[in-house]
Amino acid sequence: MDDETNITKRITRYARTSATFSNLAIKLARAKYLGHEINRETHSKDLMEALGSLKGPLLKVAQLLATIPNALPKEYAYELQKLQANAPAMGWVFVKRRMKSELGKDWQKQFGFFEKEAISAASLGQVHKARTLDGDDIACKLQYPDMKTAIDSDLSQLKLIFSLFEKYDKAISTEFIYEELKERLNEELDYEQEAKHNKLFKHMLRDEKNVFVADVFEELSTDRLLTTNWLEGSSIMDYMDADQETRNDIALNLFKAWYIPLYYYGIIHGDPHPGNYTIREDLGLNLLDFGCVRVFPPKFIGGVIDLYHALRDEDNEKAIHAYEAWGFKNLNDDVIETLNTWARFLYGPILEDRVRKIGEIDNEVYGKDIAEKVHEELRKAEGMVTIPKEFVFMDRAALGLGSIFLHLKAEVNWHSLFNEMTKDFDINELEKRQKDVLDKFL
Repeated sequence: MDDETNITKRITRYARTSATFSNLAIKLARAKYLGHEINRETHSKDLMEALGSLKGPLLKVAQLLATIPNALPKEYAYELQKLQANAPAMGWVFVKRRMKSELGKDWQKQFGFFEKEAISAASLGQVHKARTLDGDDIACKLQYPDMKTAIDSDLSQLKLIFSLFEKYDKAISTEFIYEELKERLNEELDYEQEAKHNKLFKHMLRDEKNVFVADVFEELSTDRLLTTNWLEGSSIMDYMDADQETRNDIALNLFKAWYIPLYYYGIIHGDPHPGNYTIREDLGLNLLDFGCVRVFPPKFIGGVIDLYHALRDEDNEKAIHAYEAWGFKNLNDDVIETLNTWARFLYGPILEDRVRKIGEIDNEVYGKDIAEKVHEELRKAEGMVTIPKEFVFMDRAALGLGSIFLHLKAEVNWHSLFNEMTKDFDINELEKRQKDVLDKFL
C-alpha cells in the first residue's frame, strides 16, 4: 500500500510541476515565435503562487534562483525572492515511521525525550527538539521521504524551462547554473555529508569565541537523520530594531563566521539565509545548517582578492586576470566593463575606508537595480556569457549575506575588516590549509 501511495504521489507531483512549467513554456514560445507579448509581472506572480503550493525541492530551487543575478528575467527573480520555505510538517504518525526506518523499531528508547511537534519545517526536512539519555538537549533534523525522486522530477522540469529562457533571451547561458543547482540540491540530501561539513566548520571556527557550531551525535545520525546538540538562541530577525551597537556586534560575528572559512580555507557556508543563524543572550552567533557548502580552488580565492586590488588601483589588466581565475573565458571589452560594474557594486563597501552601511535595499531585493543594469548591458555584448560554476554560488551567497547586513542596518568599517583578514594572504598557505582540513574531515 505504501509503495502504491508513493507512486501515486510521484505521478501527482510530476503532473503538477509539468502543468506549472508547461504554462510558462507555452507563453514563452508564443512570445518568441508568434510575437505575443508576455506580461511578465502578472505571469511571474502566477508562477510564484504555483511554485509556493508545490513546496519541496522545487521551492528550494526557486529560492536559489532568485538570488543568482541574471539567472531569470527581473520580474521572475523579484517574485521568487518572496517565496519562503514553510512547508507543513509531517504528523507524529509519519514521524514515528520515518524515525523507525532510520534508527530501528526501538528508536524511542534511545532518547530521554522526543518532541512530537516539529520546531521548524522547511523544503527538504524538519527539526524536532529532543533529549539524550544523558540529559543533553539535542536537535534532530529528519528528511522528508522520497526527496531524491522529487528532486529528480523537479530538476527535469527546471532544465526544460532554462532551455526556453535561453532561446528567449540569449544574453546568459544557464548551463553551469543548472549543474551547480543540481549538485548542491543532491548534496543537501546527504546528511552524512552534512555531518562532515558540520565538523569541518567547527574546526575552522574553533578560535572564534563569539561563533558557535554544534557537535554531531553520530550514534543518533544517519544519511537522512542528523542529530546535534541544541544551540539556544533567538532569530536574527528579532534584532533588526536593536540598538546600533548590538546590531554592529552581530554583524561583526556574522562577518567572521562567513569570511574566515573563505579566506583561510577557500570554503563557504553557501546558504546565508536568516533562518540559518540564531543569536545567543551574549550576542554570540550560532551557525546552523551545513547542507550547502562549497569548496573553491585556491586560485579562485586568489582571484577574489586580486579583483579587490584591481578595483582599488583601477588596474583593468589585473581585473581581467581575476575574472579568468574565476573561470570566465573569451572576455571582450564590453563584457569586462559589465563585470566591472557588478564588481564595483559588490566590492563597494570594502573599497571605502570609513564606517558605513553595506548599501540600500531596492524593493526588498539587494542589488536589484544594479542586476537589471548588468543584464541589460550583457544583452548588448557580442556572443554569449557563460557563468562559471564557481562564480554562481559565491555571488549568490555574497548577496544573501549582504541582505542580512542591510536588514541589520549595520554600520561598520568593512574596509578595515577585509584588509585585516586578508593582509597575510598567501595562496600557497591557503592551499596547504585547505588540503589538511579536507583530508581530515571530508
